[in-house]
Amino acid sequence: MQQQRWSALAPLTGVAFVILVVLAFAVGGSTPDINDSPEKILRYYNNHDSKQMFSAFLLALGVIFLFFYLGVLRAVLRAGESGPARLSAVAFAGGIVLGVGMLSFAGFTFALADAADHLTPQGAQALNTLNSDFFFPLAAGLSTLLIATAISSLGSRVLPAWAGWTALVLGIAAITPLGFFAFLLFGLWTLAVSFVLWRGASAATPPIAAPPPA
Repeated sequence: MQQQRWSALAPLTGVAFVILVVLAFAVGGSTPDINDSPEKILRYYNNHDSKQMFSAFLLALGVIFLFFYLGVLRAVLRAGESGPARLSAVAFAGGIVLGVGMLSFAGFTFALADAADHLTPQGAQALNTLNSDFFFPLAAGLSTLLIATAISSLGSRVLPAWAGWTALVLGIAAITPLGFFAFLLFGLWTLAVSFVLWRGASAATPPIAAPPPA
């Protein structure tokens, strides 16, 4: 019975992922630009160390929920495939790379905040540059996840058609200069698909039988 309850609630890990990422951005706020002076960058992280470390923690926690959500999505895509199920595996791999990219940003942020008292301005500038521009793992992972999901779901119809077509558009946009906006819209896509999968799982879960009368 507990397994059935988990199966019904598992799609909502996507909702938890989005909420935690939004909270991480809200807590972290606007960070220094790569064009800011090394002294300004170091001063910022010295003055906002606790806030930035908490933001990094929230982001890392969100990635944990992302991995569980990817497991749900992979199972759904796999159910609609025949043969070796390549596309669900590719989508899952893309999601893992996306998560690693997000964890990289969390790690750079935490390192900047935690070690700000011991960094030189030039060291802070180097880490801040990575924290701003180390986006290829995120972009490539997001694009792979969404394009593979789109191709799989449009062929099998395990997801609504709108989810497949939207994933395809966002997956292509993720590797263009519009990648940042694609990532933001990916959050909305994840929320919508999570609720679709949750409703489907809830409907498929048999109700708990009442105990027989004494």
